[in-house]
Amino acid sequence: MKEILISNDDGYESPGLLALIEALRDLAHITVVAPSTEKSACGHSLTLTRPLSFISVGDDFYKLDDGTPSDCVYLALHSLFEERKPDLIISGINKGSNMGEDITYSGTAAAAMEGVLQGVPSIAISQVMDFTQPMGDFALASKAIRVLVEKIFAGDFPLNEREFLNVNVPYDIDTLEFAVTYAGYRYYANDAHLHRNPRGMEYYWLGLHPLEFKPRDNRKSLCDFEAIEQGMVSLTPVKLDMSAYKSMEKLRGWL
Repeated sequence: MKEILISNDDGYESPGLLALIEALRDLAHITVVAPSTEKSACGHSLTLTRPLSFISVGDDFYKLDDGTPSDCVYLALHSLFEERKPDLIISGINKGSNMGEDITYSGTAAAAMEGVLQGVPSIAISQVMDFTQPMGDFALASKAIRVLVEKIFAGDFPLNEREFLNVNVPYDIDTLEFAVTYAGYRYYANDAHLHRNPRGMEYYWLGLHPLEFKPRDNRKSLCDFEAIEQGMVSLTPVKLDMSAYKSMEKLRGWL
């Protein structure tokens, strides 16, 4: 039977994680290792300054005490899969999008990054949401990931070494249509909210940026933001090599 390792960055009790398990339960043997608390926007960080412990919460279901998504995948592969690696690692289903440069912040994407660094085909999946409305369910993302996993198990993983698949699913569509995309340029702002506690001490909450992007010219494919705007599931192949090859010659000239 196929083996799938599942993790996320929203924590082991996240409805998106539970929906992902339910969507794939009959396709493979599933092992879950997820953070004990929400680790959104933790990036590809590992915990090096304190010990980490697996805590069993069910059959082949563990929370990693104060671990990051990267910790979860790293330790799962080295402790739970010593003899045989899983066939696939899936991170999600994230509540909210992970598009454009947000991929570098994302703990959801980081779990998939860690997976491909360890030589395991990996997918990060996120359900785009309108946070001005009550949180919807994860039915569309569950349906999309099942289609993708069935296709992978019927053939092979479509990407090269050190490349993972970043999936974003729109929240307001009736039927699934997939689009292969590139990561767009998101507009960012410095949105931090100053508050004071009853003793006058200042503290900040970081704000949530609007989901706006900068179109790029002369591109043959849609970017991830454009696909979501058009009601399509965005499939972005992401590679870990972030070298700016087109700037190397310019840098040599500058030297």
